Amino acid sequence: MKWLLLVFTWWNRETIGTRFWTWRFGQRVGEDERGNVYYQTADGKRRWVVYSGYAEASMIPPGWHGWMHHRVDVAPSQETYKARDWQKPHIENLTGTPNAYRPKGSLLNQTKRPRVTGDYDAWQP
Repeated sequence: MKWLLLVFTWWNRETIGTRFWTWRFGQRVGEDERGNVYYQTADGKRRWVVYSGYAEASMIPPGWHGWMHHRVDVAPSQETYKARDWQKPHIENLTGTPNAYRPKGSLLNQTKRPRVTGDYDAWQP
């Protein structure tokens, strides 16, 4: 069953191609608190992540994000990285779930949209 997921799903961990590429060229750099594992090639030009579960790019913490996008050369696992006060923890994307944001007036929101006050004039050609 695990091999079927590996072959037919790209959103769950890694594909078989990514697994082969990682085995052949990848040098493990580190792992974050969520279990995502980070790799790079020997020359350091290519960097990638193997997610611990569902593959969502926003699951990468801020420190690793900077390393993945070549903004810093030193990975957080190779230094004493401490997140800044303004860096918030990850909140998963809730689009399409019952907890998604629904503004007033949305068909899925139970509250009523405020009545129009008449301060808007429609354009007339």
